[in-house]
Amino acid sequence: MDWSDRGILLATRPQGEGSVVATLLARNHGRCSGLVAGGRSARLRGVLEPGTLLAVRWRGRLAEHLGQFTVEPEAAYAARFFDAAPRLAALSSACVLLDAALADHEPHPALFDGLLALFDLLDGPVWAESYVRWELGVLAELGFGLDLDRCAVSGANDYLAYVSPRTGRAVTASVGEPYRDRLLPLPDFLAGRGGGGPGEVLAGLRLTGHFLERHLLNGALPPARARLLERYANAVARGDQIG
Repeated sequence: MDWSDRGILLATRPQGEGSVVATLLARNHGRCSGLVAGGRSARLRGVLEPGTLLAVRWRGRLAEHLGQFTVEPEAAYAARFFDAAPRLAALSSACVLLDAALADHEPHPALFDGLLALFDLLDGPVWAESYVRWELGVLAELGFGLDLDRCAVSGANDYLAYVSPRTGRAVTASVGEPYRDRLLPLPDFLAGRGGGGPGEVLAGLRLTGHFLERHLLNGALPPARARLLERYANAVARGDQIG
């Protein structure tokens, strides 16, 4: 088999003395892995960073075999954020989440396009809120979308304040108040109220993280995603802003 595509590098691991196994999200071929000969060389080491957009060619006997990649870089997104650690942490988190959540060889062009869009949004003023919305989009694309448009009990669409941790459906403040200890807070920026901020982003990360663990990962969040949550929890505790 032999195919060419564009792919976003999600992860690498060493293989042999100088090669790596690269895992990427190819636009038309989904999550796939292949050997990159010389991937640990000086020429390729800086190219094979998570978040890099690549032109790739994959060759192998069968689709389920490891195969080999030939890669050419198109855009190194991580390099934009080397001096912006929180944004780089969000990029890393996005890559490891897709690496952990996606099955091999299932095309998801919407996730490919959405990830590239996220990388551009990470350069903007509301990057953190955009990241939370991106996680909501991942859940929706993979069949676990949250219903945040109206109250699951009353049908009202104003003053939505909580989300059921079981169903992923929103409820209003008045309906949810007696059960608030058993519900997840719905951040105002996800309910169409306000522009966010560290506390709002923290609530959003906890909200999406709950459903990522419950429905997509069947286990704990990857360490890079857990570190992003911890970063926001610490910022809120200190009263800091995250740029």
